[in-house]
Amino acid sequence: MLHAYLNIFAIFALMFLGYWLSFKQWFSNRSADVFSKLVLNLALPFNMFLTITANFSKEEFLNLFSGMIIPILSMFMTFFLSQLYRKIWPTKEGRGGTFTTMFTCSNTIFIGLPINLAIFGEEAVPFVLLYYIVNTTIFWTIGVYEIAQDNPEIHQVKVSFHPLVVLKKVFSPALLGFLIGIGWMMASFPVPEFIATFGGYLADLTTPLSMFVIGIIVYFSGLKNLKINRDVIGVLLGRFFFSPLIVWLLGQFIHVPPLMLAVFIIQSSMPVQNSVTILTRAYHGDEEFAASSLGYSVLIYMLYIPILLKLIL
Repeated sequence: MLHAYLNIFAIFALMFLGYWLSFKQWFSNRSADVFSKLVLNLALPFNMFLTITANFSKEEFLNLFSGMIIPILSMFMTFFLSQLYRKIWPTKEGRGGTFTTMFTCSNTIFIGLPINLAIFGEEAVPFVLLYYIVNTTIFWTIGVYEIAQDNPEIHQVKVSFHPLVVLKKVFSPALLGFLIGIGWMMASFPVPEFIATFGGYLADLTTPLSMFVIGIIVYFSGLKNLKINRDVIGVLLGRFFFSPLIVWLLGQFIHVPPLMLAVFIIQSSMPVQNSVTILTRAYHGDEEFAASSLGYSVLIYMLYIPILLKLIL
């Protein structure tokens, strides 16, 4: 347990380093965009490919997908719970859809992957990706639609989802790396030494760059600009209490390996998706509310994760 805590501390030390280097003007908002592209388009795809080909057999992999029912059910249950929450404690006008999306969807890659790697090691990566597939699909379909509803001129705006756009968001380079790894592993091809070495160097960038991105976002959001209110508290309850509780309850009825369930619980309890603030700005929603929810969820998570680990490990 102490080893896991020390690994998590190292992860957040990288985030603080990203924050500090932003303060020192080494990094800008543009740096976060560049690092995000490096992670999503290069480092993460190689990470997925090498993890699958190195750590799984055909039989082990085919047993993975039976557990996907838990993230599917849990996220839809969390979504409907957020709707019920809004009926009991109505949100301020212009932020209801953003509230629902942040309540339901979590930051499964930029924080979720490094944290799970720090706690469980490479064996957790396929389970991380299973949750990521469901989370990303819901976020870029239902979640974006909900955020768009906060636009004060929504009656003049046609919100549509072209299938190719949705597929591009869901079938990201990370997922394609995962799928190529599956095909490679199923065919029992050896991974060439050059690809293993070159890809390994890129894969090692995943954690530091991901945490730099979060540190940069927190810095440029401005700690003094973060405002706590009833709606932000509601988002934090969704992220840190209701979402992991629903996953844990489903795990009592749907049998999955203990490691898979533990990863799903941790993935479900991650901070707010960092894309929410960008989308809220694009759809003219309550950007301050989104930024405050993201900032507080990241900062509180540092105190929350040791408590969660104590409960589930």
